[in-house]
Amino acid sequence: MTDKTEIDIKSLLEEAGIKPTLQRLKIYEYLITNKNHPTVDKLYSDLHDLIPTLSKTTLYNTLNLFVEKKITVPITIEMDEGRYDADVSSHGHFKCRKCGAVYDFPHIKGTEDGELPSGFVAERTHLYVWGLCENCQKNIEK
Repeated sequence: MTDKTEIDIKSLLEEAGIKPTLQRLKIYEYLITNKNHPTVDKLYSDLHDLIPTLSKTTLYNTLNLFVEKKITVPITIEMDEGRYDADVSSHGHFKCRKCGAVYDFPHIKGTEDGELPSGFVAERTHLYVWGLCENCQKNIEK
């Protein structure tokens, strides 16, 4: 992590009202650096060597805090698999049914606002799409 990235993350956490501990800095850095929409198990596996004192409880608590402070969004593409994304902008997620990778994509035109009943206001939308990613599709065609 560069000093500038560390300063930017520290500032972002502070602006969100989050005390920037080493564990929180590293967890958020991972989320913004690795666009892999990790599960808690993936985060733990990838960060445990870097932060030996890291526990899954700390990860869950930190991710819940990030979600509460709106700097991370939970992604539930599969009901038994919670993932996290530091990109809180409005976008969709595509999960490849073969390799399991999750990709971001812009909302398909018209899905952001949709037709809501009068008096309803959307605060957040989620669009999940399942199928084959480009790489897996190429491998099937061979």
